[in-house]
Amino acid sequence: MHCKNCNNTLRESQKFCDECGAKIIYNRLKPKVLVTQVNEQFLCVDNKFLRTFIHLFTQPEKVIVSYIDGTRKKYIDVLQYFAIALTLAGIQLFIMSTFFKESFDFQSGFVEGFNASSKSQEDNPFKDLKVDTLNKYQSLIYIATVPFYAFGTWLTYYVLGQRKYNFTEHIVINLYYYGQVIILTAIIAIVLSIFGIDYMLIASILLLPTIAYLFFILKRIFKDKFWATLLRFIIVGFIAISLFFIAGILIAILFIILSKV
Repeated sequence: MHCKNCNNTLRESQKFCDECGAKIIYNRLKPKVLVTQVNEQFLCVDNKFLRTFIHLFTQPEKVIVSYIDGTRKKYIDVLQYFAIALTLAGIQLFIMSTFFKESFDFQSGFVEGFNASSKSQEDNPFKDLKVDTLNKYQSLIYIATVPFYAFGTWLTYYVLGQRKYNFTEHIVINLYYYGQVIILTAIIAIVLSIFGIDYMLIASILLLPTIAYLFFILKRIFKDKFWATLLRFIIVGFIAISLFFIAGILIAILFIILSKV
């Protein structure tokens, strides 16, 4: 008998592979098996998702540093966690655009006001920009944002002499951070939309706590003193904003070029 994940030789009595740690599946896939797996992963009290979600708030270094150091069974894998976050964000978008469409009214007004403020609509590359278009590519925007934050944290700590983690490991740090923020935002947005609260107001309220949360994660992972962490946090923000600004200019230029072709 061999492991279906790594082809390691197994004993008949084994429940987990001693090579890759995967659970040995003996039964064929049936509805009962699926229900059991969903319960183990998401619904039971001591499940990996709930443990990962809670510990990312209370002890983020345990989740993130453990993953970087090679412990992969106690918490949800970083890519899987980020995928769950994107899925939940998609569900949030569907619910809000279907049942609470008025929540996007302020967002629509902002985009229309931005376009109307342009001196020349003929030269405005964003004149056809709609909220629905932005929402359609929401997941891609989230994914594209991660490298900006990762580069900001990596470059800051590299220049200041803290080179314990490479760029890929900084991507892991930011994927866990961003995944947690997306999940929290999606849950709160769905709940508050039921009470008619505007989505942009929700996003504005959550902005400061999510920024503070990144500060908390950096302090717990790198174990610096408060003021040292604050200095690094400010530099990270400056680098990330600069990269976003440069990317925005490049995208605007690309829009202009494509609109004239």
